[in-house]
Amino acid sequence: MQVSVIVSTYNAEEWLEKVLIGYSNQTYNDFEVIIADDGSRESTKELIDKYALNYPVPLRHLWHEDLGYRRQEILNVAIPDAKYEYIIMTDGDCIPRKDFVEVHVKYAEKGRFLSGGYCKLGMKASKKIAKEDILSNICFNVKWLSSIEKLNLSNKLKLGASNFLATVLDVISPTTPSFNNCNSSGFKEDMIAINGYDERMKYGGPDREFGERLENYGIKGKQIRHKAIVLHLDHARGYKTPESLAANLAIRKEVRNKKIKWTPFGINKN
Repeated sequence: MQVSVIVSTYNAEEWLEKVLIGYSNQTYNDFEVIIADDGSRESTKELIDKYALNYPVPLRHLWHEDLGYRRQEILNVAIPDAKYEYIIMTDGDCIPRKDFVEVHVKYAEKGRFLSGGYCKLGMKASKKIAKEDILSNICFNVKWLSSIEKLNLSNKLKLGASNFLATVLDVISPTTPSFNNCNSSGFKEDMIAINGYDERMKYGGPDREFGERLENYGIKGKQIRHKAIVLHLDHARGYKTPESLAANLAIRKEVRNKKIKWTPFGINKN
C-alpha cells in the first residue's frame, strides 16, 4: 500500500524538524510526506526545502497565506492533492516512532478509520529530544524519558507495551476510537466522500467532527492507540478560545443529532 502522510504545521520549525527526522527513519518507506502549512513564515519553507534535497521519501510543502487560524482549509487542499489511496493525518509537533507508518498500513481496513495514540510530553522532554535520540528510537524508551520527566501510567503503557499487550490493551480500552488529527488514518476516497473538514470549525474538535461524519457515512473507528505511537511535543495554545470551543460543540451536536455525513463548508463548496 502506498501512503500519503499529511502533517499540519504553523510557525514551529524546531518541532517540525524533529518530526521530519522521525519520518526519515521509518521501517516502511512506500509513502510521501505532505506538509500542510497554515501560513508559516519563510523559515519553515527553508527548513522543508533543506530536508527535501536528500529526504528518503517524497517531501512536499503546501502553504497558504496567514490569515489567522485556517488549519482545516489547508488540510482540505492537502487531502485531494495526496497522491495515494491511503492517508495518515498527523501534526508537526508529533514525532513518529520508527514503526508508525508500518503499523497504520498493517491495520488499514476498508470501512474503517484508525485511531492511534500519543504520549503528551512536557517542555523539558520536548526540548531535550535530539536528532540522535529519534534516529536511535531511544526517545520512545520509558526509562530514558522517565529520567527527564515523570510519565503517567497511560504513557508508560503505550510506550512499553509488547505487541501482544498492545493488542489486549486496545481491545479492553474504554476509550472510543475517535479521529484525532495527531494520529489517525483512513482511505482518501472516504475523506473525499464526506467533503473533508468543516472549515467553519476552529481549534478544539474539528478532527472529532470529521470522524463523526465518517462514522455517519459508515466508516467505523478502529483502535490502535497502543500500537501506533507518536510523542506529542509541548506548545502553547493561544488560538484556543471559549467562543471557538462553544461554536465547535454546536456544530458537532448538529452532526450527531442529524447524522450529517457531508459538510457544505469543506473541499467542494459548489
